[in-house]
Amino acid sequence: MRQYDITDPCHPKLVGQIFLGGSILKGGAVKVLEDQELKCQPDPVFIKGKKIPGGPQMIQLSLDGKRLYVTTSLYSAWDKQFYPDMIKEGAVMMQIDVDTKKGGLSINENFLVDFGKEPDGPVLAHECRYEGGDCSSDIWI
Repeated sequence: MRQYDITDPCHPKLVGQIFLGGSILKGGAVKVLEDQELKCQPDPVFIKGKKIPGGPQMIQLSLDGKRLYVTTSLYSAWDKQFYPDMIKEGAVMMQIDVDTKKGGLSINENFLVDFGKEPDGPVLAHECRYEGGDCSSDIWI
């Protein structure tokens, strides 16, 4: 995930970047041969001792803009194809802290909703949203 300063819309400036799982992790099935912006494949991400299954899919920005909530499931058919381990383990929701003054993204190591531990789980979490939230979610009022 990337954060840009768009104060000047004609010249967006990258101010934050974070890797949250996905297909290009070290030791994964995909090997990156060339990427001008990425020096090496990112390490797997662990929160509260759990390796994050899948990758960031759906996001919802908090109303104050300081927390970004991220779930890892998109569509179960695609999840089965690209992230079969997530089907067995369940999806997760993470919280990314957003520096709104200087820019920057960081994982909140104390926040993890593990949908693999649901009573009828594991389940896949797709959408999360605040009532009256913004367009970072694809659900509209």
